Amino acid sequence: MKVLAVNSSPRKDGNTAIALGIVLEELDKEGIETELIHLKANHMRGCIGCWKCKETRECVFTDDGFPEIYHRMQEADGILLGAPVYQAGMPAVLKALLERVSSAAGRDKVMFAHKLGAAVAVVRRGGPVATLDAINHFFLNKNMFVAGSNYWSFMMGDEKGEVLEDREGVVIMQTLGKNMAWFLKHVHAEEH
Repeated sequence: MKVLAVNSSPRKDGNTAIALGIVLEELDKEGIETELIHLKANHMRGCIGCWKCKETRECVFTDDGFPEIYHRMQEADGILLGAPVYQAGMPAVLKALLERVSSAAGRDKVMFAHKLGAAVAVVRRGGPVATLDAINHFFLNKNMFVAGSNYWSFMMGDEKGEVLEDREGVVIMQTLGKNMAWFLKHVHAEEH
């Protein structure tokens, strides 16, 4: 079993990476393989609606890291998406990734079917619920299951490391990791 985490923050080791790390630590404790990918904000271009992917299930743009991330998402049992919230929503780089994944996957109902998805947001103040909702809609529209926690899965912090002062947020991330592990282990046991 493997969970792929995607950090869409322009700060590679900032608060979003810290929040994702808390979730991944819980998965690691349960023996679930994890991988963290950092999106490069200046690389990922948005979908241009050329629809070449309808024929190939691959995007025509191959020079920005998308193919590697797209294939790793397909191979993973769980996908954890982390987003900083700057303007009451997900960053453009994550939106670009999700639009291209959606276009390339098209109406394929099995490519992401029954995988587990989880969203994490990091905020200074407002916008986390809208961000989580948008990410969860991506999962639901891809025929995936969505993991939750004991509250909305966001943490609050501004300067690097401040999220660790959000004690409730730390517990929420730990619970999210435990819930993801529980689900993956039960689904994996059913399949074998």
